[in-house]
Amino acid sequence: MNQVMDIIKEACVEGYQEAIQAKKLGADRIELCSSLNEDGLTPDRKTITSVFKAMNIPVKIMIRPRKGNFIYNQKEISQMESDILFCKKQGIKEVVFGCLDNKERVDIDTLNRLANISYPMKITFHKAIDHTHDILVEMDRLVKAKSVASVLTSGGSTYVLNKKTLLMKILENFKGKLNIIIAGGISENNFDNLHQVFQWNEYHGRRIVGNLNNAKKVG
Repeated sequence: MNQVMDIIKEACVEGYQEAIQAKKLGADRIELCSSLNEDGLTPDRKTITSVFKAMNIPVKIMIRPRKGNFIYNQKEISQMESDILFCKKQGIKEVVFGCLDNKERVDIDTLNRLANISYPMKITFHKAIDHTHDILVEMDRLVKAKSVASVLTSGGSTYVLNKKTLLMKILENFKGKLNIIIAGGISENNFDNLHQVFQWNEYHGRRIVGNLNNAKKVG
């Protein structure tokens, strides 16, 4: 029964009005992005500041400088560092990013570089993990790196039940080592059924507390 009480629903939002609406609909935590049609990019700084000031629930900020893959050049990494430093100055407690190398492995050097800049903020490694050659192997490398608090994953599919066996293995193997946040097609309508399957405590979704499309866009 404790599991039910401790469930965290993390709403993925694009902008100020969606953040306000998600909170009203019962989100426990916000992940703020821009360009969700590109799977989420870094929001502009004005939006970061306004959302953070308006929320009394935790807010995470997506740090992703461009669409496409997660293999970043030095200029892009410098941009990520600048965005992370801005978030830290605002008092934000957690940032979300992922970085891979050209062998479809977690780029530990870049991760460490960004983690040093991020400290003492927490880090969520996002669904870049789902683009690796072996999610279980790469999660083990994240554990050893000791800089990542949470990992967002759908097991490599757009819908969590498509990779149910792998996700169950991830939850079993990494419970207590990483906070696993399950994502992938989770909505207000299917949440109860999916929770019955996974019996987990952290979930993420664009529509996890309902449809945010009615929220007016600003800026």
